[in-house]
Amino acid sequence: MVAVTHVSNVTGAILPIERIVALAHRAGARVLVDGCQAIPRMPVDVAALGCDFYVFSGHKAYGPSGIGVLWGRYELLAAMPPWQTGGGMITQVTAERTEFQDPPHRFEAGTPDISGAVGLKLALDFIERLGREAIREHEDDLTGYAVDRLSRIPDVNLLKGGQRRLSVLSFTLDGVHPHDVGTVLDQHGVAVRVGHHCAQPLMDKLGIAGTVRASLGVYNDRDDIDALAAAVEACREMFIR
Repeated sequence: MVAVTHVSNVTGAILPIERIVALAHRAGARVLVDGCQAIPRMPVDVAALGCDFYVFSGHKAYGPSGIGVLWGRYELLAAMPPWQTGGGMITQVTAERTEFQDPPHRFEAGTPDISGAVGLKLALDFIERLGREAIREHEDDLTGYAVDRLSRIPDVNLLKGGQRRLSVLSFTLDGVHPHDVGTVLDQHGVAVRVGHHCAQPLMDKLGIAGTVRASLGVYNDRDDIDALAAAVEACREMFIR
């Protein structure tokens, strides 16, 4: 199994999924794509990608937390045993054997998260109304503006996002721990995430303990980028003489 992100949650890099899928399939591997950062901001066609599984979480798509989506090729799902048993996922039970429902029902044991599913549908409807192309255009503009603003601040090291980057900006400030940067930014009303972002192998490869990450969304504008830059500059003045 090859598991890969569609859009990096650390650098915002858009990965060449079609190429990765082709190489993995050539080696006889299945491919699972983590689309948490991609689904809310760009069109996704699982058939065109060629992947075997695609997943994303509700809270990254402006929906409730605690719910997500798994798409899989039907023939693969049909060959997989259920990971959990309960009401609604069987066709017949006897003392000798249990027969399970066809996918997707065999993987939906017990009472589902009904309220979460309703909330997620409303969130996805919201994205569809805005249009992913419009969202991507908006976030492309903000990403470019943020890269320019942060790159102009001395002692700020912006992680590269490859040839294509979208909506996620990670950086470090020389000599200042990311947690301290995050605390100062919070005091200036700027919310960021700090740490290794569940990507410790990448941090080890880069030789750093973690980063400060700013994530952009449909509700952000250039004023927010200016506020981020101003807070980073204030943090630099506080720690770097």
